[in-house]
Amino acid sequence: MARTIPIHPAPAATPTGPWESRLQASPPLALYVHFPWCVQKCPYCDFNSHSVRDEGIPEQAYLDALVADLESALPQIWGRRVHTIFIGGGTPSLMSPEGLDQLLTAIRMRVQLDPQAEITLEANPGTVDSGCFRAFRAAGVTRLSVGIQSFNEDHLRALGRIHGRADAIAAAEAALTHFERVNLDLMYALPGQTLAQAREDLDTALALGPQHLSCYHLTLEPNTAFAAHPPELPDPDASADMQDQLEARLASAGFVHYETSAFARPHQECRHNLNYWTFGDYLGIGAGAHGKLSSHAGIVRETRPRHPKAYLEAASTGQFVQERRTISPVELPFEFMMNALRLNRGFPRRLFAERTGLPDAAAEAGIRAALAQGLLEVDGEILRPSERGRHFLNDLLVLFLNEDAAA
Repeated sequence: MARTIPIHPAPAATPTGPWESRLQASPPLALYVHFPWCVQKCPYCDFNSHSVRDEGIPEQAYLDALVADLESALPQIWGRRVHTIFIGGGTPSLMSPEGLDQLLTAIRMRVQLDPQAEITLEANPGTVDSGCFRAFRAAGVTRLSVGIQSFNEDHLRALGRIHGRADAIAAAEAALTHFERVNLDLMYALPGQTLAQAREDLDTALALGPQHLSCYHLTLEPNTAFAAHPPELPDPDASADMQDQLEARLASAGFVHYETSAFARPHQECRHNLNYWTFGDYLGIGAGAHGKLSSHAGIVRETRPRHPKAYLEAASTGQFVQERRTISPVELPFEFMMNALRLNRGFPRRLFAERTGLPDAAAEAGIRAALAQGLLEVDGEILRPSERGRHFLNDLLVLFLNEDAAA
């Protein structure tokens, strides 16, 4: 069975035209905060993370920079309510509870935060205890995402994780004691993993009682230790069997497979990530953070300096945005579909025009081709990937990649 990989179209020149006037209203707005430090770098990880052993954590200086970054971006989001906050990394649970409380207080003082906002924090089982979780909850975190990856000692060592099976179970139990909404991250197709071992990881996770599971197929990403020294992984057929087993087991346990790698009990989806998949807006602050913001002038993507030292240096000048570019109309159909078609239940057809400002006709050729190839289904006003489309998502997405955008 084919597996999906990211597709990154080359930037295209921005055509002229009055398209921006068609964007009738701003999409929902989220805030992403990046914390770039980890205890050590995992060999499979291509995220923007940096070892504490190499650099240490200048926590107060970084918190001050985050607040300055947010303040510099406020003119772009005046009058807009923030519905979710996601604090990712790296390992945000390395932040002190006092630092987290300071950060969330500063955010509340500067943005219009929804009273029922979902506030997610990522945590590593090797960096926390029950007291930390209690303090994080008191600071205002409403949802915890715990990076378990596996409960198997051999696989955890192969992945370079700093925790063991007992740590993973203790962290999950503590998280579920203090939070009503908890996600556990799992990985499969690990070095030397068997189908039975993948099932055991899943059964252990389910027995703990989380509301949400994120299940990722291990891939060898460029510029990682695993890419330089590849471990022996299960063959494609064995990996496909693991995925099929996982989907069937979670369905029987009452989980909804609502996004490519995400499974949730009914009404327990991650609201922050759903905003990404429905092409909502998000302001990203912190080292290497990305953002996407819409206005009458167009849809803009931004990035911050990637290395923590460069980000802290940017704080001294107030120039936090390293790159800013407007997404051209020829790119927008692909950009929208690259997100929305990750949703297994699909999306209402009107959402394309609402979130891009383009007429429906801009995506019509791709939709017709996808229907003809059996990669897309229509159910009334809902467009969704077929089972074939989910398994061959790249083949589906390229149908919306305008040749001008890929040039």
